[in-house]
Amino acid sequence: MKALVTLLLFTLFTASNAQDSTQNELPYTSIPEAPDTYTPGTVVSRMIDGLGFRYRWATENLTAADLEYEPGNEGRTIAAIMDHLHGLSLVIVRSAEKKPRDFTSEPIEMTLDEKRIATLQNFEKASRLFKETTDLNEHPVIFIRENGTNDFPFWNNINGPIEDAVWHAGQVVVLRRSAGNPINPKVNVFLGKVRD
Repeated sequence: MKALVTLLLFTLFTASNAQDSTQNELPYTSIPEAPDTYTPGTVVSRMIDGLGFRYRWATENLTAADLEYEPGNEGRTIAAIMDHLHGLSLVIVRSAEKKPRDFTSEPIEMTLDEKRIATLQNFEKASRLFKETTDLNEHPVIFIRENGTNDFPFWNNINGPIEDAVWHAGQVVVLRRSAGNPINPKVNVFLGKVRD
C-alpha cells in the first residue's frame, strides 16, 4: 500500500512539474523585443505577437469548468472558441508559409491543451516568417474546399483571421471572468509583459 501511495505521489509530482515546465516554455510569456525598423512584414509580425501574448494569457490556467462555461445566449463555450482560434491560427500560418489552408484534408485529432500549444506555435511561426517578408502580396489567403479554391489578397488576412483571433481572445477573457476565473491582473498588454 505504501509503495502504491509513493508511486501515485511521484506520478502526480512528475505530471505537475512537466505541466509547469511546458507552460513556462510556451511562446508569448512576454512579447518579443520590437524590431528596429518598420516594414510591412515587421508590422504584421508585431500584430501577431500582440495576438499571441493576449491568447497565451487569456487561456492560461483555465479549469475544466471554465472550458465548458456558456454565456447563456447560445454563444460558444470557451472550449469552442479555443477550437475556432486554432483554426484561425492555421489560416494565418499557412499564409505566412505561402501555402493554402486545405479544408479537404482530415484534421489531426488533438486535445484542447495540444490545440492551445499548437495555436501559440502557429502564431510564433507566422510572426517569424512575416518579419522577414518585404512584400505581403506574396502571402495571399488561399482556401481549398471541396467545391474549389478561393484566393484572397493579404488585406483579408488582416481584417479576417488576425483581427478575428484578437476578437475571440477577448471573448475568452470576458467569459472566464464571468465564470469566476479572471485573467491574471498583472498581464499588461500595452507593455507586453506580466508585471512583477
